[in-house]
Amino acid sequence: MAFLQTVNLEQRAGSKPLLKSINLKIDKGEVFVIIGPTGAGKTTLLRLLDLLDRPYAGDIYLDGIKATDAGVNVMEVRRRLSMVFQKPVVFNNSVFENVAYPLRVRGLDNRSITSRVEGMLEVSGLSGYAKRKAKTLSGGEAQRVALARAMIAEPQVLFMDEPTANLDPASVKAIESLIVEFNRSNNLTVVITTHDMQQGWRLAHRAGVLMQGELVQAGQPGEIFNAPRDIRVAGFVGIKNIMRGVIAWSRTGMAGVEINDRIIEAVSELPAGADVDIYIRPEEIVLSLQGLQGSARNTLAGRVKSVRVEGPLCTAMLDCGFTLEALVTARSAEEMALSEGQEIYASIKATAVKVLPVVESSI
Repeated sequence: MAFLQTVNLEQRAGSKPLLKSINLKIDKGEVFVIIGPTGAGKTTLLRLLDLLDRPYAGDIYLDGIKATDAGVNVMEVRRRLSMVFQKPVVFNNSVFENVAYPLRVRGLDNRSITSRVEGMLEVSGLSGYAKRKAKTLSGGEAQRVALARAMIAEPQVLFMDEPTANLDPASVKAIESLIVEFNRSNNLTVVITTHDMQQGWRLAHRAGVLMQGELVQAGQPGEIFNAPRDIRVAGFVGIKNIMRGVIAWSRTGMAGVEINDRIIEAVSELPAGADVDIYIRPEEIVLSLQGLQGSARNTLAGRVKSVRVEGPLCTAMLDCGFTLEALVTARSAEEMALSEGQEIYASIKATAVKVLPVVESSI
């Protein structure tokens, strides 16, 4: 069993479902990042994992303990967990006392408290802040205080809910560096929610995508960002050229997808008649003034709708019976003299067309 695990976890607000059938496995010492748009249920899930709220249905296991069991002392389990919220929570006293609070609650003597707090302030880059009023700190400094207070109790799992939202880049870098340091030095399990995809890429050992209360994909960051298995994930991570179509024909691992009376050939085992979503990365589209002869199965005649040059790259919007966005080098665009209204050919390999079955959300 994984160190932290959920089984068919569900949550509701009255009759409204917020989370449905969340099955999650997080290993000891792993940084797991939950990404998703605002309103996807990320905070709701984190509050359940931290045992702040009870689920409508399902179970949560921590290190083999069924934390949702009626006979379990929840407070004893929660002593192994810490939470840092999006908006830094600091008390109206000194930075030292803010960080010392969990140790005082646990009844440690003053000498031990002083030693441990001074060490934590040094690790957190707050050595000169001990006597400062926590309420007078900047957002980034206050978040470091909140993180130091969460870590002083030596938790086994650290939960962080959008910890760097609205912080300046320097503060974001400082917080992320601390997360990495605590994870590596303490073998700390870290679970973070964020809508910042780049932060997920930087920090995650693995990531999960939460959409409309459902965990739609989990895996290595590269899998999620480069090969999404759900069209909602593809849209969220910024993949372009997402279209709805139907399989017109299917044979020996190949399929023809009909979109607006045009056929795009793709690698797919889905049967004829199946409704599908497809996506094509802009950099996978090759433009030419005449149709290319080569391995590309798809050569679509179209017209340039717009051209935008940004440094060494050029984005061209095409009308090929449907809109396509192509990404080429600025040099290639100049050589072809790409301009609005120009006739153009877009060549696409069958392997570049990603075909996914249509999945309707149940929430």
